[in-house]
Amino acid sequence: MYPRLKYLRENKGLNQTQVASMLGLSQTGYSKYETGENEPSIQTLIALSILYNTSVDYIVGITDVKSRYQMNNEAAQRYTQYIHKILEKS
Repeated sequence: MYPRLKYLRENKGLNQTQVASMLGLSQTGYSKYETGENEPSIQTLIALSILYNTSVDYIVGITDVKSRYQMNNEAAQRYTQYIHKILEKS
């Protein structure tokens, strides 16, 4: 997972400070995700999947398919509502 976080960040042209700011973390806190020193929460993984337009499955290494799953409109609406609830709690 950790090399993928760095790869996705660099591929998007962002530095650790920028990503940390988007997540409400310090640069040091985010850096520990990329080195494997700390594990990101599920809320953080979801936020990263949105930021990088990929799936949590890709980030954690379950799949090598980088693109998000195709969803019908109803599933996309439920997913969006779920994401908003998660982000409001964090």
